This record gives sequence, structure tokens and C-alpha cells, in this order.
Amino acid sequence: MKHIVFDSDLPEEGLSRLAGALDGLWEGDSLSAEILLVSEEEIRALNARERGVDSVTDVLSFPSMEDIRGVPILAEEHGEELDEDGNVFLGSVVICEKRAREQAREYGHSFERELWYLAVHGILHCLGYDHMTEADKREMREKEELVMKKLDLRRDA
Repeated sequence: MKHIVFDSDLPEEGLSRLAGALDGLWEGDSLSAEILLVSEEEIRALNARERGVDSVTDVLSFPSMEDIRGVPILAEEHGEELDEDGNVFLGSVVICEKRAREQAREYGHSFERELWYLAVHGILHCLGYDHMTEADKREMREKEELVMKKLDLRRDA
């Protein structure tokens, strides 16, 4: 049975719920991903180094593969991306904890909701979703809302 596992310091119960909520968003083999919480200084340095943008941001995604949206993700085709357990490594998601807390207050919902939303957003980027065009943005937002609903984390939660 396919699944997704996470390497993260986030609570195990939440990661397990996230894995279940993401089920069905990809075809193929089991995946793994990394989710990290970092400081403003760390995310600013990453943003500057990797994107050439010298500012703090809420979340950065570092997909390990390109052009995988809607395509089966198969271990036999991504051997260079396998983790030690044989899962295809999807990529890394880096979240600025302080920025997530600020945004939760700004949007009037819980830190838990904001944190998991940013994790979902980052994982969707790793799965090949983006928001560069209006059509892509709509598709990505639909996937985000689907996962957040499965997590039972509404905007007002």
C-alpha cells in the first residue's frame, strides 16, 4: 500500500494525520518528505541563496523532482531519489515558525491551522503543483482545501 512518511520534528500525530489527508493526491509508489521549522534568519538566508530574494518568507519548498504532477511517481524511475526505506524522496519543506505564528494572528485562526496549511502548501509544490497562472492557482487551492478539510482545519479554526 502506498503512503507518505515524513522526517520532521513536528508532532507525530499531526504528521500521521497529514499523511492520511494527502492520500490520493498522487499515483505510484510510497513517498517520503522532510518538513523543517526554522527561524527568520534561517529562512531569509535560504530564500536569498536559493531564490535570490533577500527577505523572510513563510514557507519554501525544495522538490527533488520536476514535472511529476499527474504522472505516476515510480521508484524504478526515480532510483536516485529513494530513501533508505525505498520510498521516493519528494523533497523538503521549510517553514518559518515565527512567520506562521504572525500569519495565524493576522488571519484570525490558530497557529496549528497555519502550520499545517503551510506544510500542505509546501508538499503540494513538491508534488508539482504551483500557482503561477490562474488555472494552476485554482487547481492548487482546490487541493489545499481538500487536504485541509480532511485534516478538519478550517480557516476559522
